Amino acid sequence: MNTINKLISAVIFLAVLTPVSYAERLKDITTLAGVRDNPLVGYGLVVGLDGTGDKTSQAPFTAQSFKSMLNKFGITIPEGSNFQLKNVAAVTIHANLPAFVKPGQKIDVSVASIANSKSLRGGSLLMAPLKGADGNIYAIAQGELVVGGFGTEGRDGSKVTVNIPSAGRIPNGAIVERAVSNAFTSSDHLIFNLNRADFTTARRIAENINELLGPNIARAMDASSVRVTAPMDMDQRVSYMSLLENVTVQPGEAPARVVINSRTGTIVVGKHVTVAPSAVTHGSLTVTVTEGNNVSQPNPFGEGETVVVPETGEVTVTQANNKMFELKGSTTLDQIVRAVNEVGAAPGDLMAILEALKQAGALEADLIVI
Repeated sequence: MNTINKLISAVIFLAVLTPVSYAERLKDITTLAGVRDNPLVGYGLVVGLDGTGDKTSQAPFTAQSFKSMLNKFGITIPEGSNFQLKNVAAVTIHANLPAFVKPGQKIDVSVASIANSKSLRGGSLLMAPLKGADGNIYAIAQGELVVGGFGTEGRDGSKVTVNIPSAGRIPNGAIVERAVSNAFTSSDHLIFNLNRADFTTARRIAENINELLGPNIARAMDASSVRVTAPMDMDQRVSYMSLLENVTVQPGEAPARVVINSRTGTIVVGKHVTVAPSAVTHGSLTVTVTEGNNVSQPNPFGEGETVVVPETGEVTVTQANNKMFELKGSTTLDQIVRAVNEVGAAPGDLMAILEALKQAGALEADLIVI
């Protein structure tokens, strides 16, 4: 029984010491060169609003767009006519045209007010073309808006707003009119670009593909690209790509980095961050000045005036007696966290400590401040 327990303990001990390895599919860590989304943008009118549309006196282009639309239907508005379109708003429309999408398929669109409309809730987008960077029309958008925000306002000027009522989405709100060509079938090879450039990962991808398909099929071009020979026949290429994107690779470990977000106080310490032997202390000095007012009262029969004179009451200085803590050589991430927690350092204090360690040459990692 004791022998079995010792054996189990040994297995558990070895499992703890053994580094955890994981494999990622090629489709999760790379993208295919030349196969990408294309941004589309357009301009249109949202109608049917409950009095929350644009104020045309401050947004004349809304009235101009509305007149232009009516002219296309044979309705002419006399020159000089002054009308208020409280239920119409001018909007921008944007969407992403996915790769391999075909004419007749539908894509989601986002709509946002560009004038002074208070809310697009309950509105309908009228037919509007969506153009690409080359100026060609690739989709036509139209439909009912889904707006997550709402707002209400009282007569005394008080108001409550939840989320953003001046923006919304239309699921499947645009019909694709034109397809975008890509490089998937135009060459005798495929290039996989790594989402995170790493020489080790690129080498392992090439080795795993060559081991599966044969020698010299894949070649690592640099730290972010792997070139793979591919058949020209379309049926074979689709099956070939299906096989490649499911190849599993163990990515190379990221370099030692400490990332500090100075706006939110978030600090992320990477796995391989180490600290050379050093001693750290971090204290804070607080100065408090108490201000008061002293009233100078004149004599009862004098002609003077009562004067309020500011007076400094008390100045106190408080200094925290933080203890120095030691960081031994090759300190690991776990040891760094324990040492900082023992002295109760806040995120702002930890930023200062890490920056000082980097300046002293004791922090073996890249310090990145965002």
